[in-house]
Amino acid sequence: MSERTGMANQSTVMEFILMGFSDTRDGQLLHFVMFLFIYLLALTRNVIIVSVVILNHHLHTPMYFFLVNLSLADICYITTTVPKSMAVSLTDNKIITFPGCVTQVFLIVTFAVSEVALLTIMAYDRYVAICHPLQYSLILNWDTCSQMAVTSWVSCLINASLHTVTAFQLNFCGPNMIGQFFCDIPQLQKISCTSTKVSQIIIWIVGFIIASFCIGSIFASYGYIISAVLKIPSTEGRYKAFSTCSPHLTVFSLFITTGLFLYMRPNSFSSPKIDLLSAVSFTVVPPVLNPIIYSLRNKDIQAAVWKLKSKIKNNFLTD
Repeated sequence: MSERTGMANQSTVMEFILMGFSDTRDGQLLHFVMFLFIYLLALTRNVIIVSVVILNHHLHTPMYFFLVNLSLADICYITTTVPKSMAVSLTDNKIITFPGCVTQVFLIVTFAVSEVALLTIMAYDRYVAICHPLQYSLILNWDTCSQMAVTSWVSCLINASLHTVTAFQLNFCGPNMIGQFFCDIPQLQKISCTSTKVSQIIIWIVGFIIASFCIGSIFASYGYIISAVLKIPSTEGRYKAFSTCSPHLTVFSLFITTGLFLYMRPNSFSSPKIDLLSAVSFTVVPPVLNPIIYSLRNKDIQAAVWKLKSKIKNNFLTD
């Protein structure tokens, strides 16, 4: 009898229940419409950036090569969470299967870390462009850029594999309600039946190493950049140099700030609504704002977009 009871107590959870944004039908439909609009906006703007860079030979430079990688990461990042959340609201079915949860965790970690990795590379790109302009094409040739991009993506996949394996080595045999609109590792740890100390230590160590390297590299790059810009004699030259860096700094600050608020804030600032809003800020807002920030003050992107629009319009009128 005791053996059967023990087996029942250790029954493995085969599916999880995601938290919705509303329990009323009107609230669910409102959430669906809002997320659909946000998703299409992010998808459209990031696809436009990828398209104009690919189609415009003047934009075939290291800076825009990494910007394309960032836009692709944004597309994948928001696609990992928003469509599933929209389906939950539309069908009122909050269930996500165990394999689905594993896949979502793996992809979220992959694309979240890829954002930081690419922003680090882009900071180095700005450092070389401003501090070593005459050697720019020599230092950041296409072989080097390709190797940096591949290395960042492979590293992100390895890191995501480690976090995913660590998270799902935990035993889930009790409650299966995840207090988030996607499968989030801290929320999975909360419902684990076994000790999460080892998992938390691994996450903190790996996270600290990655964050220290990336943030340290970005700060070091901008330290050299600021020093070099301040030596430029003309005000116009300083403004032009800073203007090429401001989109990157804005995107980096947005992503790091929302990430720190989501995962590092005190428990006293935690509640289901705050958790949901902070998760939206970290997973949904950056993919929407990143292309807007990069195209807002970038005359090359704006010119390429208008050129593409004119080309499409002329082709349409010709047909």
